[in-house]
Amino acid sequence: MKQEILELLRGREDFVSGQELCERFGVSRTAVWKAVEQLKKEGYLIEAVRNRGYLLRDSDEVYSGNEIAGRLRTRWAGRPVYFYDSLGSTNLQAKMDAEKGAGHGTLIVADMQTKGRGRRGRNWSSPAGTNLYFTLILKPDFSPDTASMLTLVMAYAIARGIEKTASGQGKEEPDGLEIGIKWPNDIVVHGKKVCGILTEMSAERDYIHYVVIGCGVNVKKQNFGPEIASTAAALEEELKQKISRSGLLANVMEVFEREYEAFVETGSLKGLKDRYNALLVNRDREVCVLDPKGEYRGVARGINDAGELLVERSEGGLTAVYAGEVSVRGIYGYV
Repeated sequence: MKQEILELLRGREDFVSGQELCERFGVSRTAVWKAVEQLKKEGYLIEAVRNRGYLLRDSDEVYSGNEIAGRLRTRWAGRPVYFYDSLGSTNLQAKMDAEKGAGHGTLIVADMQTKGRGRRGRNWSSPAGTNLYFTLILKPDFSPDTASMLTLVMAYAIARGIEKTASGQGKEEPDGLEIGIKWPNDIVVHGKKVCGILTEMSAERDYIHYVVIGCGVNVKKQNFGPEIASTAAALEEELKQKISRSGLLANVMEVFEREYEAFVETGSLKGLKDRYNALLVNRDREVCVLDPKGEYRGVARGINDAGELLVERSEGGLTAVYAGEVSVRGIYGYV
C-alpha cells in the first residue's frame, strides 16, 4: 500500500484527505497513518495537516525499491524490482536469480557494488549514493546468435532515457543536449563516457536460458582515477542539473521495453538502425579498428541490421565489424 499511496500523492499538487486514502485502498485511517510514517522514515517529506490530509513536498532524492517501482510506466520491464543497499555485483545477483527462476523483466538495482565489473573483467568503481547500477534479466525466445544486439538496444534506451530525464518534460531528442553513443554501447556526453554496459548470456546451442544486461551510469560528481579522468564524466556535472536516479531508471526501462518489443518482432535492428545511427558519435569519423588479425583504419559509416559497424577502408569497400571480436577507437581521441 505504501507504493500506491506514494503514487497518488505524487500525482497531486494539493492535499489528499485521509478519508479519500481510506476509501481508495479499503483500509483504516490508522493503516494510512502507519504507511505515511513509514514513507517519512524512508526520506519522503510528507506534510500532514488536520482536516486537510497529506501533501508530498519536494525533497532530496529518495532512492529505494518503492521509489523506483512507483515511477515505472512499463508493463514488464523492471517488474519486479529488487533493490539492495550493497551488492557484490548486480550482474552476479541477476545470474543467480535467473538460475533460480526469476522471470523476464526482473530488475536488480544496487546503491553500491563491491565487485563491479566492466568489459574484459576490469573493475568498475561503484561507490554508494553516486551512480546508477542495475541489471535487467531477460528470457527471450530467439536464437543465441541474435542476443549480442540487445547491448545496442540498451545503449539506445539509456541515451534516450538520459534525454527524457534531462529535458524535464519527458521528451526524447530535446534541443541542445549533446548525448551520443560510441559504438557499440558507450554512452557519451560532450565527448566523455558516462555509462558502461555489460551483457552476459547463458545458452545452449540453439536455446537461451537467460540474458542479463548490466549497466553503470555515472550520475553525480566524483573523482575519477587518473587512468580514466580524461575520458569519463558524470551526468550532473556535464548537464549542469540534478538528475534523479529513480526517474532516470524509469525512463530507461520505458524506452527499452518499447525498443525490445520492436526488436523481437523483426529479429534484427532494422527498425532501430537509423535512430541508433543518428546518435552514433563515430559516424563519418576516421576510426582505428583493433582487430586481433591486424589493426586497420577507415571511416565509420554506421551500423547494419545486425548491429555491426560498417567501416569504409581506404582501399575501398565496407567491412562489417562485430563488437564481440574487436574494439574501435577514434584517431584523434576517445571518440
